[in-house]
Amino acid sequence: MHPNTKYVFIASMDVEPGKEAVFHEVYDTEHIPLILKVPGVLSARRYESVPLQMIIGGEKKTLVAEGEPRFSALYELESADVLLSDAWANAVDAGRWPSEVRPYTRNRRHTLRKLM
Repeated sequence: MHPNTKYVFIASMDVEPGKEAVFHEVYDTEHIPLILKVPGVLSARRYESVPLQMIIGGEKKTLVAEGEPRFSALYELESADVLLSDAWANAVDAGRWPSEVRPYTRNRRHTLRKLM
């Protein structure tokens, strides 16, 4: 974690199967690079949900989070105000994201966590 991180913003979603290739391409080559230029954004990483197995109380368990989105991006922020900035607003609506990706996403969840 970046030493200046005060907040973590998590954007999670599913994408229509026929649009996964463009989703990943635009996310990696346009969306994340644009977001990383926003002042106060310290890092950005993408994740895909995988099956969870762990030991709890000495017993191996498989835990399933029903209805959770498959893909997530985690953004480390200096301040929650980053999400209200003009630079953020411009970055999230730039490039092909608004027209070629966003309409094909569903089950969107946005979460903000403050470092304790």
